[in-house]
Amino acid sequence: MNDLGYWLRQLGHPRLLVLGDLMLDRYLWGEAERVSPEAPVLVLREDFDEVRPGGAANVASFLRGLEAEVILAGVVGDDAEGRTVRRLMDDLSVDSSAVVTDSARPTTTKQRLVGRAAQRQPHQILRVDRESRTPLSSGAQQWLLDKSHAAMATCDAVLISDYAKGVCTPDLLQSIIAGAREQAIPVLIDPSRGGDYARYAHATVLTPNRVAAEQLLGKPLRDLEAIQNELSVLRERLDLDAAVLTLDRDGLAYATPNAVGVVPCRQRQVCDVTGAGDMVLALLGLCYAANVPLLNSLRMANMAAGLEVERFGVEPITRQEIERELAATSIDSHRAALTLEELLPVVAAHRRAGRTIVFTNGCFDLLHVGHVAMLQEAAEFGDVLVVAINSDASVRNLKGPERPIIVESDRARMLAALACVDHVLIFDDNTPHRLLHAIRPDVLVKGGTTGEIVGREIVEAYRGTIARTTVVSGYSTTQLMNRMRADSPHSEAFP
Repeated sequence: MNDLGYWLRQLGHPRLLVLGDLMLDRYLWGEAERVSPEAPVLVLREDFDEVRPGGAANVASFLRGLEAEVILAGVVGDDAEGRTVRRLMDDLSVDSSAVVTDSARPTTTKQRLVGRAAQRQPHQILRVDRESRTPLSSGAQQWLLDKSHAAMATCDAVLISDYAKGVCTPDLLQSIIAGAREQAIPVLIDPSRGGDYARYAHATVLTPNRVAAEQLLGKPLRDLEAIQNELSVLRERLDLDAAVLTLDRDGLAYATPNAVGVVPCRQRQVCDVTGAGDMVLALLGLCYAANVPLLNSLRMANMAAGLEVERFGVEPITRQEIERELAATSIDSHRAALTLEELLPVVAAHRRAGRTIVFTNGCFDLLHVGHVAMLQEAAEFGDVLVVAINSDASVRNLKGPERPIIVESDRARMLAALACVDHVLIFDDNTPHRLLHAIRPDVLVKGGTTGEIVGREIVEAYRGTIARTTVVSGYSTTQLMNRMRADSPHSEAFP
């Protein structure tokens, strides 16, 4: 039951209430071409601008991308930005009947100026915030509470996104938490930085990030063992079912009454951390609503957040993308190699994440140091190394009836055990042509001793790269076989 694919299929389409600070994210994109002659600042030549939901509205957007039903509760101003937030929610089919318009405050808006230079990855140049941090008026708070309690009765979970913009007052939070507890509805909260965390007491799950937790505890959190101890104390102090700490590159730490631990994440090319915390909250909330066990929920949330940080800005992650990521990272203890049909969606997922696909192929019979050196060097040409090995039948066709020495399943297992190899594929053909047409690797790599690079014309036709690795002299399967036969008085040189 630890199979994440199984639990992903069990999620269904639960209904969740999302409450918190609603925001509008504006992005102005352009080319950062030069420094202004008027002042030492960049000149941004505008290309286009766009708007996206932010804050609690972004959590709602993420949940819709994950196929959940959503009721949104919060406050917007009586302004163009507030109307835009409502329109974005309508476009996503989010029920925003519990969103109140308060003419006394502006809609929280974050405008980001994003520049590209020399066709490189875009980066934020400046962010301009428009907001009010004044707590809600008693009238607005009561209206929001009435709407939220009514909506809660129809929901499977409540998610609270607190950005300290005045909506999540202590009275409102404790009223929502108490009401949810009475109805056995889980409440998951992404807390704001700073302030008194007593306002979150008795929630089901709290998901602070490392910075928020450090501010709360007044100490740096770097050692994983110390982090788990502090998290356990926090959980007990606030009477939570679980405390979950998002640790960026270190994954997720968690504490429950019965266990503490860390769910690690794999190394990724981080493009933008914006939205990662919202994604953890959304995915955990969806899992809690579907009664997924906590550890599996954390593993799935970790994976979704990893996909999110590989993109610029906040973009919803779909279940299909998580499923493809599962295929790309799953480990089958009984089978080291993928079929071509299994590998293709995995490669597509890598490519969407901007990773460079490197491909090499060969028999790899009697794995030796020459093979290992070649594969390590091949991996340096990109981000993902796919190794295709000839099947036993194919090796016999190419090398003769006495080969291979090692059967294909064992050859695949040995290659898959190398840290530099990401995926292994077994193929029956005498050439890799069919695989190259299907996979379309960015780089085709062959060992330096190889004369003709078979398949070169295929890769060059779509402008892929051809590379050779450095020769490691004195190592080949044939040489090793001849040495072994020479050591035996009853054997002949290997053909």
